[in-house]
Amino acid sequence: MVDHDAEQLGELGYEQELKRSLGVLGNLAIGFATVSPVVGLYAVAQVGTTIAGPAWVWVLPICLLGQALLMCVYSELASQYPIAGGAYQWARRLVGPTYAWLAGWVGMCAVVFANTTIVYLGAPWFFALFDARPTPGRIVVVAAIFLICCTAINAFGIDVLRWVLAAGIAAEALASLGVGLALLLLFRENGFGILTDTMGAEALSGGSTFSAMLAALAVGGWAFFGFDACVSSSEETRDAARHVPKAIWWTLISVGGLVVLNAVAAELAHPDPAKVVAGEDLDPVTTAVVNSFGSWSAKPFVVVVIIAFVACALASQAAAARSVYSVSRDDVLPGSRALRRVSRRQAPIGALVITAAISCLALLLALNSAAIGSLITFGSAAMYLQFLLIALAALIARLRGTWTPGGLVRFGRWGTPLNVLAVAWLAFEFVNIAWPREILAPPGAPAYQVWAAVLGIAVVVASGVLYLLLARPQDKVRVSESFGDRGIEAQTSVPVRSNV
Repeated sequence: MVDHDAEQLGELGYEQELKRSLGVLGNLAIGFATVSPVVGLYAVAQVGTTIAGPAWVWVLPICLLGQALLMCVYSELASQYPIAGGAYQWARRLVGPTYAWLAGWVGMCAVVFANTTIVYLGAPWFFALFDARPTPGRIVVVAAIFLICCTAINAFGIDVLRWVLAAGIAAEALASLGVGLALLLLFRENGFGILTDTMGAEALSGGSTFSAMLAALAVGGWAFFGFDACVSSSEETRDAARHVPKAIWWTLISVGGLVVLNAVAAELAHPDPAKVVAGEDLDPVTTAVVNSFGSWSAKPFVVVVIIAFVACALASQAAAARSVYSVSRDDVLPGSRALRRVSRRQAPIGALVITAAISCLALLLALNSAAIGSLITFGSAAMYLQFLLIALAALIARLRGTWTPGGLVRFGRWGTPLNVLAVAWLAFEFVNIAWPREILAPPGAPAYQVWAAVLGIAVVVASGVLYLLLARPQDKVRVSESFGDRGIEAQTSVPVRSNV
């Protein structure tokens, strides 16, 4: 029996090494867990309300629509090139090795440090579960243990990961939908008119409502990335050219819908939104839930949040490891031989261990709240820069005439206009997120934290360019037959060779 997935991967220049056992639901589970409606909402609800009042919720549909434009580009690429390591692999075929390496480098830095952010933000909930007092040192230790446990589960391979994630997202999805609908339909404390009220929060932005909503739009963008984890597991998904694009869309729609529902419901059910705006309530979602359901709900709700963080950390770590594994197959990273190693369970164990070690070391920044805050800010900007580089690569190739979508998903004459809009949205949101704003940093934060996104991106890009100039990884990139007519640099690249 012909294995069409392995055959297609071979045409793209690689052998099938990972276990291909996911269906569309398994792939969707990885994307859903990474984006995570609970984690996403907790990342934005308090900050959004503080800087723009309850009216901040209107930025969420805008962010969702903007990311849907990116999904149009992603689905065309995932359909034609069903391969792990989207940022690097797609850009390599669309533009060329140099551009691809830089895009891949930005993407790898973003996802590896995202793992640090997730376990750091998840650690305090373990203390809340046992009514223990967190300190910076204790949070670092618990977060490191959390990360190591996720690494151990991931090391067992995609089948174990699939079952753990399925249980986790089932609990998270049911809880998110159930709690959101209950708050909206049964426990409203405020009228719908509150959703147009800023409650004076614009004072933090110099009295400008527009500036406040612009800052809220930057915050809203934090809740809508992670769906590219679906792409990272392409080589473990059956009929990936068909199923991965579906999973991408369903991930965005389902998570986006739950985030909007719960954000609106929490604002309407909160007993005193003015306290959130004043900075007196740092956990408005929990306040709304406990006030509505009663004090008995506090611990069960903490358990739901912990489940969401565990699933998110597992899926994010899996995606990061597969991205690094995919890039290392071209020998363009230091230690590529170790990074592309696959275990007997067909898990990318080399990349998994190395990425976990880097994420663990980055946790030491959490001993200084300003430093970990800078890492979180940088991570969000880097994610959107990665998206922008992919969408821009697709647009460049379209305009050059070197790429016409040839997969199962094609938007025909609408493809180019949608691609242009995606690039415009991502360029705007990247600048908006990276823009140095004192209101998005803690009071009295040092200047480097206010400028964290700009400085972090500058360091990553500069180090990537320096490596390109000194190590010249672009000269090592292998080219498959299907890559021979893709991108200007392709014509001078070396022939395909085995990745063993």
